[in-house]
Amino acid sequence: MNYNYHQYRPGFNQQFIRPQTHFTGAVKNLVIANIAVFLFMTIFRTEGFFLYYFGLVPRLVWSKGFIWQLVTYMFIHGGFGHIFMNMFVLWMFGTEIEHAFGKREFYKFYFITGIGSGIITMLFSLNSPVPVVGASGAIYGVLVAFAMLYPNRLIYFYFLIPVRAKYFVLIIGIITFFSSFSQGAGGISHLTHLGGILIAYLYLKKDFRNIRLR
Repeated sequence: MNYNYHQYRPGFNQQFIRPQTHFTGAVKNLVIANIAVFLFMTIFRTEGFFLYYFGLVPRLVWSKGFIWQLVTYMFIHGGFGHIFMNMFVLWMFGTEIEHAFGKREFYKFYFITGIGSGIITMLFSLNSPVPVVGASGAIYGVLVAFAMLYPNRLIYFYFLIPVRAKYFVLIIGIITFFSSFSQGAGGISHLTHLGGILIAYLYLKKDFRNIRLR
């Protein structure tokens, strides 16, 4: 999916906003870490090793105590398209969220949504031996935060269809909810996305006013 956005203003005057041309601290560090892991896996052909020990394998988490996988799975990606899209969305939307939250709060929010979505995925597939990988749970959380902070900004889906942020997240939430009932590994992935949406919404709703004013 491709995204672009500008600030919505009533009437005919609409001020276009471009994402910052530089990375902020937390977003920069997360992008670098993800790319470094991906390059290491690709160059040294260690995908199988990383998937088994650092991807989120529900059966291994509870049966063998691989609890670290609830964190490390967010830094493993299944291909160039997978990591490119996640990092692109993290940069485009996460930079502004970090500016609003602050570096420390952004880290906290990012890992809470990522780990939370991993826990939800694991609970619904305890016996699954299929690795779940990617930062998508946390990325969907970032989109929720953007929609809650800037609900009326327009997001251009595929650079063509303008949708206000609050409706865009609602739409992808509905699609993800119904997609989570599909069979196989794809269903697990959608469940992770849905978990990120739910965790982010509950976290921000509980303390949204304090976060917004920081």
